[in-house]
Amino acid sequence: MTVIQAAFIGVGSMVGAGIFALLGAAGAVAGSAVWVSFLVAGAIAGLQGYSFAKLGATYPSGGGMLAYLARGFGEGHVTGIVSWLFYVTGAIVGAMVASSFGGYASAVLTNRDPGWAKVFAVALIAVMTFLNAVGSTAVAKVQSVIVKVVLGILSVFAIVTIVNWNPTLLDPAGYPGVREIVASVALTFFAFLGFGVITFTAKDLPDPSRQLPRAMYLALAIATTVYVAVSLGVFGTLTADQVVAYGATALAEAAKPTLGQFGYVLMVITALLSTSGAVNASLYPSVGMTRHLASVGQFPPVFGRSLGRRQVPVGLLVMAGLAAVMVRLFNLNSIASLGSAVALLIFSAVTLARFKVYRETGALLFMLIIALIATLGTFVVFCTTTLVNEPATAAALAVILALALITDLLWKRTRNRAN
Repeated sequence: MTVIQAAFIGVGSMVGAGIFALLGAAGAVAGSAVWVSFLVAGAIAGLQGYSFAKLGATYPSGGGMLAYLARGFGEGHVTGIVSWLFYVTGAIVGAMVASSFGGYASAVLTNRDPGWAKVFAVALIAVMTFLNAVGSTAVAKVQSVIVKVVLGILSVFAIVTIVNWNPTLLDPAGYPGVREIVASVALTFFAFLGFGVITFTAKDLPDPSRQLPRAMYLALAIATTVYVAVSLGVFGTLTADQVVAYGATALAEAAKPTLGQFGYVLMVITALLSTSGAVNASLYPSVGMTRHLASVGQFPPVFGRSLGRRQVPVGLLVMAGLAAVMVRLFNLNSIASLGSAVALLIFSAVTLARFKVYRETGALLFMLIIALIATLGTFVVFCTTTLVNEPATAAALAVILALALITDLLWKRTRNRAN
């Protein structure tokens, strides 16, 4: 895998989750100030990316960020619990983006039938599971093609809509308060989770200590630029209420005023490609991650095995199954909120682990402190604003945290008895 291919694994995961799946949800909180939310979320992701890049250059591993976590906390309960949380987060990301794909496919083929939207979403998960079972080379090649096409079309979309926008729609006087914007930052941060996927490409890079940081910074720069430009174009064309009402298809609707029906169809095709690539990328870490965790005893040995003639990894199958179940049980906004909350906790834990080895990696201590404060602060604001108004999502978060704790305790007890 090359630096560009590794970066595109992350870009594909981020762009699919952020642009096509989140604009409506973020607009409901931040209104037309969503571009500010993406900019701030990108800065926070950049701080985390700095931390991960330093770790990846020093400790390249197929276990990605979870191997970094173990460097700080050892292979005990903290690492185990966070590992289970990260695994579930991968399924959440896959479910959310697959739901967005289903929404677009349903809008085109079945007049927005919600039942068919879920069928299309589950079908996409199945297809991308097969692709990941073929191997990382196939994943990288397909992802590179998808991302190049998507970035090209989104660049044209951003330029055309910004040139023809209505500046009054982006008037800062109409922005909500700082509290609401910070709350939306927690939501838009979900759009940057794909950069974490890049840490798992270390096993496929010829020179990970040098190439992994480059891929990380390149992916974050591309994604942040795309997010800000596209959100400016959309909210400069449609009102915030319209973006919220259109939901997953907001980009396609925003293309209509300047590009007509052709623009709508083009953006629908782009959305289908982008969300397909994002599901592909979200499933990618499951193979290397679960094999690594099984090898060090954090996950049961079955997660390191493969099934059938094609030797499909068990860890991949389980993640895909969890994603399919979430598609059936949750709506798009709930999935995004749940994923954001869990991800903020995971990244905070990895940053805490960094403090124990920052001298070995050559990281600047003040950068790690800023990253931790920004990440935890966003989580606190998110909990006191968004989650209090979404009791079902808050309950799901509590259940996921409890299940991660119980699963780790039960597995470790079983493992120790067997030894």
